[in-house]
Amino acid sequence: MKKKGWALLLTAALLGTVCGCGGAEEPGSAGAAGSAAPAVQQEEPPAEETAEITLAFAGDVNLDDSWCVMQHLRSQGGDLSACIDPALIQRMNAADLCCVNNEFAFSDRGAPMTGKAYTFRSRPENVSIWNTLGVDVATLANNHVFDYGGEAFSDTLDTLQNAGIDWVGAGRNLEEAMTPAYYELDGLTVAIVNATRAEKNVMTPEAGADSPGVLRCYDTERFEQVIAQAEQKADVVVCCVHWGTEYSYTLEEVQRSTARTYIDAGADVIVGTHSHCLQGIEYYKGVPVFYSLGNFWFNEKELETCLLELTVTGSRADWELSAAVVPALQSGYETRLLAEGKPVYDLLESISVNAGIRPDGTVYQTE
Repeated sequence: MKKKGWALLLTAALLGTVCGCGGAEEPGSAGAAGSAAPAVQQEEPPAEETAEITLAFAGDVNLDDSWCVMQHLRSQGGDLSACIDPALIQRMNAADLCCVNNEFAFSDRGAPMTGKAYTFRSRPENVSIWNTLGVDVATLANNHVFDYGGEAFSDTLDTLQNAGIDWVGAGRNLEEAMTPAYYELDGLTVAIVNATRAEKNVMTPEAGADSPGVLRCYDTERFEQVIAQAEQKADVVVCCVHWGTEYSYTLEEVQRSTARTYIDAGADVIVGTHSHCLQGIEYYKGVPVFYSLGNFWFNEKELETCLLELTVTGSRADWELSAAVVPALQSGYETRLLAEGKPVYDLLESISVNAGIRPDGTVYQTE
């Protein structure tokens, strides 16, 4: 819950309108016709409307044309609902805002980055998959968006823009890479910010004053500035970070320490990617940290996963955020909703710091 200072300033301004003199006469003094001045009618300020918005977040997705999941999609005649559960697709489209991690380049150009074991590139027309999923914004601060060099990276930005999809965490220069994405949703302003510290051998270029790349957060100073900027302009700040150890449920200490730094800077919730498996949940100062959503639709491995749904209710001056895990399983190149979510909930509880999952998927803070 957050209370914005501007609401107090608005109240003061309204009181000033009612009580300010501006040449008005004392109550009971003679007016222009010599009679008592009429009493000033005090109008009640309009009550703020109560908002209720849903934000959906999916983890790592790989649409590389030569990769196993895309080969499977082609074997299904291009029917995405044969690969991703229609119920999950429906929930992503129903959300007021849907965000995914774009773990590849959209392009027909470029050459694989030298020295990388895995490089991912998808034809620009595959961006229609994002449209089918209802994606509004893609996080690009990761270790694969620059796999095919600057031309392919530029194509990625153009492809997303032409498809009506925003992006964060990368850009044609540092200013663009540091720019949050803002959304006005049912009277609330939501900001999405994104940065990466995923590479042990850092190869993906960081954006510079006049050069393209991603926003890094090995040194947190710049990302703290981004978060603080977003906090000044938005009611809800969602901080997306690409971090952690691949295929490990164990958190790196730097994940926990920097999560605290981002919350102190103004983040209202943290959503992580990169580990390709679920990681635990921790609350700090009442703010939830979802360290990794794991694979949403990425490879052939059988892994528990989820769609994260955040619900924000209230007004600009007073709102609350709740979170729920929509349980799913990635298996056989497909991601399916689980009718029985207990395996996912139990796993998350076992690897979380101070969070529990209720039978309906609702996340709560434990002692």
